[in-house]
Amino acid sequence: MTDYFNRQIQLWGETTQASLQDKKVAIIGSGGLGSSLAIPLGSSGIGELVLVDFDHVSLHNIHRQIAFTMEDVDRPKAECLAKLVASRCPYVKTTPLVMSFDEFTKQNIAVDLIIDATDNLPSRQAIDTYAKSVNTPWIYGSVEEFNGQVCFFEHSGFNVFKVTDRKPGGIAAPIVMQIASFQANLALRFLAGLPVKKDLLYYLSYTAEGELSVQKFNLPKV
Repeated sequence: MTDYFNRQIQLWGETTQASLQDKKVAIIGSGGLGSSLAIPLGSSGIGELVLVDFDHVSLHNIHRQIAFTMEDVDRPKAECLAKLVASRCPYVKTTPLVMSFDEFTKQNIAVDLIIDATDNLPSRQAIDTYAKSVNTPWIYGSVEEFNGQVCFFEHSGFNVFKVTDRKPGGIAAPIVMQIASFQANLALRFLAGLPVKKDLLYYLSYTAEGELSVQKFNLPKV
């Protein structure tokens, strides 16, 4: 185990690394964001990842959902992702739940952190409502075109957003990995006991000249 996590142990020591084995994280959605979240978090030594997704792999998913191959088409996303993560790191327990988020909320599964990897605002509102009901922090992430948003919610709430059913017009594969990496870094810092700025919305976008812009917005408490 020491050899596997050698570079992280250099970062924060064996005690902090060992503490991650006691952490349990629920990732809601096993598609683009979920794939790019579960792989690095599992490989970082999180004790258990609960992967929640009712959907199956489709051909049009594969270009941006890095956990899947052509052989996975029509298989449950959560199960495919769990198998891949477990094959990369023998120290993580992966629990795939092929069900909706609403069904998950009825399972009474306690976790240290919930991470949003869904693709619509109503689902994120449901995550926010549930997370507050069980007093569990959660990390929001969304992508559209070449842009993305990330926020670690604690005292603020998702009702600061206008919740609609609008679907993204399109998504470039790299922004999915970029936003998921941002979420994963926040999650790992939090789980390792390092400082994390919460209730701060990060908005990543590209200007007309192609320059990456990162805007930050403090969200009101609720």
